[in-house]
Amino acid sequence: MQSTKKKGLKRFFSFKRKYLAIPYSVFLALFVIVPILIILVYAFTDTLDDGTLIFSFKALTSFFTSPSKINVLVVSLFIGILNTLICLLIGYPLAYLLANNKYNKNKILVMLFVMPMWINFVLRTGATRDVLSFLGINGGNHPYLATMIGMVYNYLPFTILPLYTTMLKLDKSQIEAARDLGCNPVQTFTKSILPQSIPGIVSAAEMVFMPTISSYVISDTLSEGKVTLFGNIIYLNFSQSQWNEGSFMAFVMLILVGITMLISKKFDKGEARISANNLW
Repeated sequence: MQSTKKKGLKRFFSFKRKYLAIPYSVFLALFVIVPILIILVYAFTDTLDDGTLIFSFKALTSFFTSPSKINVLVVSLFIGILNTLICLLIGYPLAYLLANNKYNKNKILVMLFVMPMWINFVLRTGATRDVLSFLGINGGNHPYLATMIGMVYNYLPFTILPLYTTMLKLDKSQIEAARDLGCNPVQTFTKSILPQSIPGIVSAAEMVFMPTISSYVISDTLSEGKVTLFGNIIYLNFSQSQWNEGSFMAFVMLILVGITMLISKKFDKGEARISANNLW
């Protein structure tokens, strides 16, 4: 009798757990799937004078035949890659020091690097513009330099945080074993520390690269409109009610996001697979 009741309770709770996914499924459908479908509809249609939508490749043709749009995409990719590399070069050693109890005995230092994320994005950008202007760097004289400084400042915390959490999980026994077996500091880093921190590097790159390309507030504010990124063009098209062209460029952005995620996953799996073989 008791076993029957227990089975009934297990079925009841397992049945109830299925319904816990309903709010997430509704949210996913309303705010992810439906907007993507709307973007796809507008990306491959054209709007007639009476508001009717007809199937068309006009937006696709307009994008790939426009040198200015292609140039903006190339510049955006370059700035995205450069910003990611700079953030990793600065954030990696900082995250290592913050995660090492030998150098960081107080977690307050971590909070100091993360605190800028708590401030409004627009306020941070405006404050950065004022500071750079005081230092003689502004959009009129150095638009790309001002933009890159703003990008690094805004996205550096997003680099440090995933790297820091990964550094906390480093297998210290592997590092000690590498040193005991005669590895110098460079070999210890390349053979033990770096392979273990690959997941954090991949996560940091994902959190910096695509947001940099799609950002338009930083470049528009700090460069005084002289640096145009891909996010700027999408915003301008939507603000001017050019829904079809704006939607196709948003579709291009979605493709870039998908490609980035596939590359990062393959790279992450490949590094995890060979790290054990090449540890020493």
